[in-house]
Amino acid sequence: MFEMRGGEEMLVQDPAGQQPDGHVVFIGRVLSPWVERESCPRNMRAARETGQTASLLIDEPYRAGLAGLERVTQIHVLSWMHHAPRNLIVQKPRHATEAKGVFALRSPARPNPVGLHSARLISFDIETGRIELDTIDALDGTPVIDIKPYFPSVDILADALMPDRNDK
Repeated sequence: MFEMRGGEEMLVQDPAGQQPDGHVVFIGRVLSPWVERESCPRNMRAARETGQTASLLIDEPYRAGLAGLERVTQIHVLSWMHHAPRNLIVQKPRHATEAKGVFALRSPARPNPVGLHSARLISFDIETGRIELDTIDALDGTPVIDIKPYFPSVDILADALMPDRNDK
């Protein structure tokens, strides 16, 4: 359970209790050194600062989908942050001065707790489904939804605005 902070708002109906309108499947799990939310880095920069590596273990039916991944050095991992609350729509992070809507934050607490992790691909083995990463900011056992290659030609947005350091 979590404690509400001043300025935070909850949804009237918790999305976790609603009928799903999509059929998302988990393709594997995160293998990381973090087993408690309190010890897990809050973002990929903080995860890299720990020097801790991580892995993904892809389930057998999806391993053929790893073919061609040897051509990239970085990947985007989409995960399902299964421990995060889904009914917090306005949040006030501990480090922020004001509350913000969930869609203005990178917090895992959101209606659909999808995590986005841009990681360096160290190695992978299609046969075992194991992907070695430089790190990840997710708990051990976090379900993986998808993996996408990082393409500098389309993923870099040169004119993107940088939010305040307090918005992370």
